[in-house]
Amino acid sequence: MRKPTCVFSSAAPPTVRDGHAVDRFVQIASLTKVVTGTALTRMAAAEVLALDDPVERWLPAVPGTGITLRHLARHTSGLPRLPPGRISRRDPYAAFDLPALERLLLRLDTLARRPPGQEEEYSNLGYAVLGAALTAASGATYEELVTEYVLRPLDITEITSDPDPGRRLLPPGLLGRPRRPWTMTGAILPAGGLWAPPRAMAALVVRLLVEHRLGDPAPSWQTAGPLHWHNGATRRTSVFAGAVDDGRWVMIHQLNAPPENTDQAGMEILRGAETVTS
Repeated sequence: MRKPTCVFSSAAPPTVRDGHAVDRFVQIASLTKVVTGTALTRMAAAEVLALDDPVERWLPAVPGTGITLRHLARHTSGLPRLPPGRISRRDPYAAFDLPALERLLLRLDTLARRPPGQEEEYSNLGYAVLGAALTAASGATYEELVTEYVLRPLDITEITSDPDPGRRLLPPGLLGRPRRPWTMTGAILPAGGLWAPPRAMAALVVRLLVEHRLGDPAPSWQTAGPLHWHNGATRRTSVFAGAVDDGRWVMIHQLNAPPENTDQAGMEILRGAETVTS
């Protein structure tokens, strides 16, 4: 199966293989979380909110859970990875709209698997709650607040939740027809619903992790020693982005490739490997 691939890196000029179009919009999936987390830290710096605000300060959540915005950003809220209920494999988040999230907030205490702050558990649900809190605190839509606090200060314009359908790059399915993308425009948007051309994603990585234009990396980045990284995947599309303290960085997007393949390729580049497995 063809694996259209785009690689941007400090190690070499951009490479594009098997028909990947670098100027088309692709789903960046959970890399959206670093945009959401950066918006949180920027809003805290502007004193719009505080990192340790309890969830119920901004949302109609049951009080006393102890869950803070910082817990949500660091995946230490105790909330599970996914919203409860039956999940469709074809389009897992289509039914998770804002009314569904509001209903969950009323029983947030029963959803948590453990007290907050004790253990990390990656949570898309947690980032949906975090995004809702940011919109409530700012009085703006999610896209408006990330534009104000993240994208405009970074001079990046082509990151959005609703790109022109004619500029979308989708993985090919049967007979080469584009596969339908997941619906990520509801409550799950802050956890994984943004689209961007690979060039814009590369600019995001450089300006946040290498140039530090908005200060220290947000708590949404995964860390391993000197490495900050994040990945993301939806249906047959995956992305990996990361940088190390010495200034090396990489951004890889692939179609029809397993996410672990994309992650491995990114790690190889950051370790200085001469070739990338695909």
